[in-house]
Amino acid sequence: MITLHSWNTPNGRKISVALEEMGLPYIVKTVNIGADEQFRPEFLAISPNNRIPAIVDDEGPGGQPISVFESGAILLYLAEKTGRFLPADLRARVPVLEWLMWQMGGFGPMPGQVHHFLMQPDGPAKEYGLARYGKETRRLYGVLEKRLAGRDFVATEGEPSIADFAIIGWAWRHERHQVPFDDLPNVAGWYERMMARPATKRGFEVALS
Repeated sequence: MITLHSWNTPNGRKISVALEEMGLPYIVKTVNIGADEQFRPEFLAISPNNRIPAIVDDEGPGGQPISVFESGAILLYLAEKTGRFLPADLRARVPVLEWLMWQMGGFGPMPGQVHHFLMQPDGPAKEYGLARYGKETRRLYGVLEKRLAGRDFVATEGEPSIADFAIIGWAWRHERHQVPFDDLPNVAGWYERMMARPATKRGFEVALS
């Protein structure tokens, strides 16, 4: 059994979607970041950077428990564990790794800054933050729009990959990013395809808070 330690955030949703898509049994243990539960010693023991999500797999390598923190590492671990959503062939695997790292390095940190500055008091700091990070967030959506031209999924053919699971977790908050899909038809189509998948839908419905 896998225990998902998380809260209702884009990074948490990446993992609930992946677990549902992979058909792995799991339970959720909420970590209320609004109450600073991420700083509790028992959570720091599995996530030393005090960030959610983290997992504990009771049936890890060699049948022994293992904990994994950082959402990208968790996705890679689960893909290796199940042999799904990450191609075995190196040439086919590279695009999945590229777009997973694209999400981890940009399409997450940048819209996350938009979230932050939206909550600040009106004034020059808020205006500057939203202009800077909003522009970069829109640029990243534009990169994704070009990538999805003529493609059903971001990095693979026929079915999604862990890169799609990573990206959908943040695209789920596109309205909060102030990025409508009106001029992003390829992103809109991909988003609809992903959200129409029963397992992905369940991943967004499971209670994380």
